Amino acid sequence: MKLLRMAWRNLWRNGRRTLVTVGAMTLALWAMVLYTSLMQGMLGSMESTLLDVELGEIQIHADGYRERPSIWERIEDPEALLEALDETGLRSSARLLGGALVASGEASTGALLKGLRPERDARVSDVHERLDRGEWLDPADGSGVVLGYRLARTLGVDVGDELVALSQATDGSMANDLFQVRGVLQSLSEDTDRGTVFLVEDAFRSFFALEDGAHQVIVRSGEGQELLAATGVVEEAAAASVSGVEVRTWRDLLPGIANVLDSAQAAVQVVAFIVYVVIAIMILNAMLMAVFERIREFGVLKAIGVSPRRVLALILTEGALQAALAIAVGLLASLPTLWFVVSRGIDVGQLGGTAIMGVSMDRIWTGAVSPVTIAGPVFILLFIVGLAVLFPAVKAARISPVEAIHHQ
Repeated sequence: MKLLRMAWRNLWRNGRRTLVTVGAMTLALWAMVLYTSLMQGMLGSMESTLLDVELGEIQIHADGYRERPSIWERIEDPEALLEALDETGLRSSARLLGGALVASGEASTGALLKGLRPERDARVSDVHERLDRGEWLDPADGSGVVLGYRLARTLGVDVGDELVALSQATDGSMANDLFQVRGVLQSLSEDTDRGTVFLVEDAFRSFFALEDGAHQVIVRSGEGQELLAATGVVEEAAAASVSGVEVRTWRDLLPGIANVLDSAQAAVQVVAFIVYVVIAIMILNAMLMAVFERIREFGVLKAIGVSPRRVLALILTEGALQAALAIAVGLLASLPTLWFVVSRGIDVGQLGGTAIMGVSMDRIWTGAVSPVTIAGPVFILLFIVGLAVLFPAVKAARISPVEAIHHQ
């Protein structure tokens, strides 16, 4: 207790220097908590878009389809596969994929047509909730389609406009039909935004003269279920119900994005470490000045029997008190900021829709809060402060009374 009281008193012998040092640590901690929250929010949004809207955790395709996508390469009996997956308790839905030329007026472009059953697809994807305007697909409206927003802009169409689609059917005939735009999606990903048209399964089969099969089955794992465990269950269900299929996780399908998401948190901590190194230099300088100003004082302490370990503990305690003050004030200042970025977010304006690794950034950039949001910056700050204070503390502990008496 005496050591703590002495350390606290020593801090305010030069209050201005202490306030500057604590203020710098507080500002750095506040900035890193905010930065960590925003990065977690952005990465979480990217992963949510990938899994909840685009990919699901697991996908099933016919052997060789991913290497050479073709409308003729398909899962032969998707109904049996879906029934087997239903028995495992996993959510699943089949999709049909085919390329076509879509046009409206004088504008035309290539697009990927995705046929699905709206009710079942809603179990594995939230794409129906990401409409910018209009309505989602209705099984009763076979001619209705939903477009990515960049595709709608390229073609110059909006809700209620007509869309012509041309392709080759599986029977060798020319596939052509007239559709009506029911809805336009928000920005989701580069591929979906620029070239995807959603339509109901029956309309897709009629357009391509495709009587059976499916090109893709999306599977969602159960809540709290590990991806590897879910993959094993899906592989067993697939092996028991159909043949000639391959099961891949979203990490297998997009290894680049998976690596980015895995390493992103480490990158956040690296940035925090770099910022704190600058603060550490300031702390080191301040503590060295405090030690040099009190060399004679330390000599007197040594002369009256205070051990080097006690002097070391005194300097370390002074550093710990400054860090504790900075943490308390920094976290208190972070509370309203975190509330704002989590509940309101930051409007990034024209940056909204910008693709990052193929996934579009939301216009409202919201943060996220988890134990890592607070613990990461705090632990790094404590580590850096400890290193910065250690050298002045050791120097003070090694001062001899004779050296202190002759110090000028």
